[in-house]
Amino acid sequence: MQSDAIYYLQATIYIPPNTKDKQMRPFTPYLIIWTILCGSISGFTAEDHLIINDQEYLEMPGLNVMVFHDYYPEGHQTGVTIIQNGTRVAANGDIRLEPTPGQWQPMSKSGKRKVDAENLTLSVPCVFPDPKRNRTGFNPIKYPDLELEYNVVVIAESESFRIRVDLSEPLPEDWVGKVGFNLELFPGELFGHTYNLDGEAGLFPRQFNGPMKKDQGVWEGEPLAEGNTLVIAPECDARRMTIKSEKVKLQLLDGRAHHNNGWYVVHSLIAGGKTKGAMEWLVTPHIIPDWTYDPVIQVSQVGYHPDQKKITVIECDKKHKVEAPVLLKQILPSGEKKVILEKKPENWGQFLRYQYLQFDFSEVKQSGMYVVCYGETQSAPFQIDGEIYDRHVWQPTLEIFLPVQMCHMRINDRYRVWHDFCHMDDALMAPLDTLHFDGYHQGSSTLTKYKPLEPVPGLNSGGWHDAGDFDLRVESQAGTVRMLALAYEEFGVDLDQTSVDQETRIVELHRPDGKPDALQQIEHGILTILGGYKNLGRLYRGIICPQLRQYVMLGDAASMTDNEVGGEEDRWVFTEENPRRELSAAAGLAAASRALKGYNDEMALDCINVAKALYQSASADTSPRMAGSKIDALSELILATEKASYKSDLKTLASNMGRGFNRFGWSIAHVLPKMDDAEFNEAMTEAAKVYAENLNETQQENPYGVPYHPNIWGAGWNIQRFGVQQYFMHKAWPELIPNTYMLNALNFVLGCHPGENTSSFVSGVGAKSVTVGYGLNRADWSYIPGGSVSGTAYIRPDFPELKIWPFFWQQTEYVIGGGATNFMFLALAAQHMFND
Repeated sequence: MQSDAIYYLQATIYIPPNTKDKQMRPFTPYLIIWTILCGSISGFTAEDHLIINDQEYLEMPGLNVMVFHDYYPEGHQTGVTIIQNGTRVAANGDIRLEPTPGQWQPMSKSGKRKVDAENLTLSVPCVFPDPKRNRTGFNPIKYPDLELEYNVVVIAESESFRIRVDLSEPLPEDWVGKVGFNLELFPGELFGHTYNLDGEAGLFPRQFNGPMKKDQGVWEGEPLAEGNTLVIAPECDARRMTIKSEKVKLQLLDGRAHHNNGWYVVHSLIAGGKTKGAMEWLVTPHIIPDWTYDPVIQVSQVGYHPDQKKITVIECDKKHKVEAPVLLKQILPSGEKKVILEKKPENWGQFLRYQYLQFDFSEVKQSGMYVVCYGETQSAPFQIDGEIYDRHVWQPTLEIFLPVQMCHMRINDRYRVWHDFCHMDDALMAPLDTLHFDGYHQGSSTLTKYKPLEPVPGLNSGGWHDAGDFDLRVESQAGTVRMLALAYEEFGVDLDQTSVDQETRIVELHRPDGKPDALQQIEHGILTILGGYKNLGRLYRGIICPQLRQYVMLGDAASMTDNEVGGEEDRWVFTEENPRRELSAAAGLAAASRALKGYNDEMALDCINVAKALYQSASADTSPRMAGSKIDALSELILATEKASYKSDLKTLASNMGRGFNRFGWSIAHVLPKMDDAEFNEAMTEAAKVYAENLNETQQENPYGVPYHPNIWGAGWNIQRFGVQQYFMHKAWPELIPNTYMLNALNFVLGCHPGENTSSFVSGVGAKSVTVGYGLNRADWSYIPGGSVSGTAYIRPDFPELKIWPFFWQQTEYVIGGGATNFMFLALAAQHMFND
């Protein structure tokens, strides 16, 4: 546009969040004035440079810079964070003591962010190290005698930004040359790309390569390069980034020298004798011109039953304009894609940082393979079929994942051995007054007849490894047992694909042995729970390795200990006084007692007797916080015994539950047919009405129709649990609570969830699934079929992320308890609901 007129422009830069005063501060950059006086404002808008948005981060199309919006440095999720062309490429920009720190090294504590809108500046005060992370007791890392107060300052400069560190006092002389500023670069985006640091060029290595050198007595990897101007991925428009440090040299390091889960690190030392500007970089990420977020089509990667509600969610740039219809195409044997349905999508609205569209194709019921197309974007293929859940969905969890996780066994899979006999030396009594680095705490007493570090018999049988660190948590064991028992009870799961021999301790995958796999898995879980109870005289809290080197071990579980009782590497067993956890175990044991009747009657009797004892013990605690846990246990005890006193206890607790219905109403729904009390049933129905109204409002918060409230970990496990609960609520009150919520949860887990990675959270299930998972084989960039990962994480304040990276426990970790068995139950519920 050409004009001789002089224009006055105001660019809205910043609106303070949650403020009642919506008056906007006008800002007239000198560039605008200069351009206007030259008679042209062609090609320049407020989007041509970084601004501070209402979420308090720097933003322009294709670039976002967060400053300590998150608080999880051990998970590469805090400090200065860069999202470039729609992908998070760097994080953890902060002061550190080590050039390539690991999970337990000292970290800072950040304070309240200060926003200077006029000068486009964000500043966060920090204290190093964080005193709360310097835990007493058993700590694998000794914290240094150093205290620093400083500010990390980020200043927008057109399309670049400056990072500056201002110290309150100069560095102590003894720490000059030791304290530095790090910015971590995500490796998965840089494999195969190059770097150039003052002319020294190279490829980012796929694996860590030497040489190593000693730096102040510590072995460190040699820098990949050193200099003042670093260009990252110069050949790639989407990833090119320049970092300049005029006064102090930059080092490009490979953070995997000590830690397999490390990232590449850009590091420079904090200058001695200075306060303001003790470290300063200018960072210029390359932005693709006119960059916008490409539409992402989110569907169930498995597919849908013909009678199921079918809604595709399309995630778009927040400024996206709907100009094309959505097409549902059937894939024909000839390869042709035939248009079955074409219509304009509905605009759901804004959520997180995106605009969302919905495409409802519930009217299509014809069996076949399909894809959804929107513009140039096409979904993965999925199926519509009346037998959609009959094979390849929940089955891998029972056939593969649970057997692979079995502790104290050898797991054979045709030519493969998943792991050999492991932890046969379990376990030594944990030392007194011990705080373990994974959170277990042994108090001033063992609470048993065993002395500290004395071998406890009967703990080397049963149980499943929880997550990637091989520990056994009693609540996870009991939760898995309970969900398996409910699945067996509700749906009659008689699948037999695995041979389990408890005498030889050998498991053979894909070799039926004439026994239902679900019952064999329940039995295996009960062995560890009852083994602990009978030998300790109480439940154990957990069984875990004592040494950090064991804890971070990657590989065969059999390598963790020598399987000989009494070694210093033997795992420790922790105990505690925790009535709520006892009630959780009681619920699992009571449910198992019902499933095991007729299969292992002796074990079934032990289960119900211990469940009764645990409930009786926990009943002494009458505090309101215990009510929900008691209801949970009582529901299973009533179904197992129909004892009148249990029913009476449940009625009393439920009548005073109040808002607790949203958490434990499903347990009441589960047991309602056995209560034989019309007045009680009517009261619970009234509570369900209120719950249903609130639930309907909650489901309108996002386009997925589920309660999506992630913290650090992805929300997948919580949403699976929600889905299971909705099954029982729908079963009890179908006129109040439709099956929609349960099926929304299933679709969410199977791929209809936020973010550009639309993989099913269940490995090996669906056309596209998480196939790099945080499990025992994570070092091989592999997965365990049927394992359910934590799922899409929430990078504060508004960025959903599911990366392909084997060491993100908050995104791709497998667990038992709240993970795979909840998914298994949910898929079985859908199968049962439509076909039975």
